[in-house]
Amino acid sequence: MNHSVVINTALCLPVPDIEALLQGRMIAAISNKFLTQGREFALCPADGLMNVLPVERYYHFSFLPIAQTAIAQLDTETVSIKAWVKCELCQIIDNTESLAALSLRTIWTQEALQETLKQRQNIFLAYLRVYYLPQAIEVQVKKNSQFIALPQPVTVSQTNPVLSDRTFAIRKHQLETRQPPPHPELEDLQSALASLAITNPAAKPLDQDIKAFLGWTTEQLIQQPDPDLAWINNIAAYGDRSIEQEKKKSNYQAGTDFENIARDSLEFLGFKVESHYKGGAGGLDLFCSKPYPLVGECKAGKLIPSGTVEELIKLGGMHLGSDQFLNSAKLVIGPGNPSPDMLKTSQEWKVSIINAMTLQKLVELKSKYPGAINLFELKQYLEAGQIDDKLDKYIEKLERKIFLRAHLVELVKNYLEKTGSDNTEVESLHGVYYFGSNPPQPLKTEEMHEILIELSSPLTGYLGRIKGNDWRRDRFYFLRDFPTPQI
Repeated sequence: MNHSVVINTALCLPVPDIEALLQGRMIAAISNKFLTQGREFALCPADGLMNVLPVERYYHFSFLPIAQTAIAQLDTETVSIKAWVKCELCQIIDNTESLAALSLRTIWTQEALQETLKQRQNIFLAYLRVYYLPQAIEVQVKKNSQFIALPQPVTVSQTNPVLSDRTFAIRKHQLETRQPPPHPELEDLQSALASLAITNPAAKPLDQDIKAFLGWTTEQLIQQPDPDLAWINNIAAYGDRSIEQEKKKSNYQAGTDFENIARDSLEFLGFKVESHYKGGAGGLDLFCSKPYPLVGECKAGKLIPSGTVEELIKLGGMHLGSDQFLNSAKLVIGPGNPSPDMLKTSQEWKVSIINAMTLQKLVELKSKYPGAINLFELKQYLEAGQIDDKLDKYIEKLERKIFLRAHLVELVKNYLEKTGSDNTEVESLHGVYYFGSNPPQPLKTEEMHEILIELSSPLTGYLGRIKGNDWRRDRFYFLRDFPTPQI
């Protein structure tokens, strides 16, 4: 049950330990006093006031870069409190405990645990449920004290936990029973990625996926715009010559710019664009050889010139030969609506006509969901005449399929959290539970199973699958959220 709590006190912990708690990498901390179950504290970063060994020997080697970065960024005068915790359990560790097993489930080396136990006779291991504060609190640094009073009481709630109830319960059980980590190699890889992601945003999605797989986070990754793909936003603008005139570019330069971005667009969609076809006087604007031949003409401006289809036929036949040209898909990309004469000619020669904005929509969808567009499926829509409406319907169809898959991933996640189960069969999801979830479309049980199989493929990895004796006995479990694009 979510309720408000008033907190007056902060629990001070070494800043690397807090970083591990905020990352969901760990759910426990070492306290120098026994913490009563149910107590709540703000979480205050401190220097290594509790560390009994140098940082290089205190933390696992894989966690060391994160620990060193956190220490280096710690201010010596004021610190920022970003979270609060509730103590769910406090264990007293003595000499009968296997410190090797405990070390495997935490960020601390066995040597560090042994030295702590030697100096203090007991280790107080506090299991902490961590929640983010709505806004950070700045406090003055106080040395050599594990508990400090906050400048003023803070009212907090449980609305923003680092881990979901179910994930925390699983992790708590694993730590209590000292189960070894199932994927230590992935933990090492994630540690390397965490450091890399600071300077290389491309590493962030994989970092998030691995953390979700390990159970370190239940936070959904919001796809951020890739700065290397900013050109996608300019496809339609480059097809509109008015913007080029504002920049005082010549008609030739405007046309060349549009040809280049159209070529980049088709290549991004998955076509192999042959580099020796680059337009110019008497030249063919573009030719794609794979996965099927496609020949194209690009026109920037306000309207497509009336003779564009004839120009494509002439240049295509001249550069490719009549047989290859006739067996190729034919495409004109340009602004406005084609004239009646052009539409008639396009029907005779089976030439498709689209606006630059339609091309941009296709590329935008591909950038958000790389596997969404099947070029052979797209080919079926390359009919004669203006096909912008047809391609809009194709894009809407793909978006519905994507939304359905996102809904099913969320359905599995919510069902497991609601029931407390580790996995579920498809028939448990179907019926009343599915139709009560406001689904985007009705599904038969077999159809839902097929999509769940797709979502549990190693190439997608949103769900996991335990194969049964027949398809109705297959069991599925949640791995990671379906990414939500930043639109």
